Amino acid sequence: MRYEVSEAIPEDAKAIRKAVFVEEQGFHNEFDQTDDASLHIVAYDGDEPVGVCRIFPDRGRVWTLGRLAVLKPYRGQHLGADLVGTAEETARNHGADRITLHAQKRAAGFYESLGYRDMGIHDQDEGCPHMWMDKPLTVGTGNEPKDQAS
Repeated sequence: MRYEVSEAIPEDAKAIRKAVFVEEQGFHNEFDQTDDASLHIVAYDGDEPVGVCRIFPDRGRVWTLGRLAVLKPYRGQHLGADLVGTAEETARNHGADRITLHAQKRAAGFYESLGYRDMGIHDQDEGCPHMWMDKPLTVGTGNEPKDQAS
């Protein structure tokens, strides 16, 4: 896998997010103004875009990760964890010392396994239960992608 980071949302990122969040999960408000202020990370298997997430500075040295999506045929292969690791490393390289995210509650276990913790703020997004989670970013968290870890 290779990972590309872009300042503008690439068409490949839009296609993955539309397939996963709109067509598969039924969300309607997928694209927003935050896309314009985000770094977009797309995972490629050869030339095929297969996963995506975005990160953006939120408050000071706190960045927010969101819109993590992996196409169905590529799930269960640790690609989501690798995307999160790439996002964490990218945010760290831009001065972040903490990451927050607004997780679907059904994905909380995945994020907990990567070191994220429940911040105690639970709400709904388009009728889907979500929760805010966060993680401090320190060197050597162990979640860096294997091909990018030092």
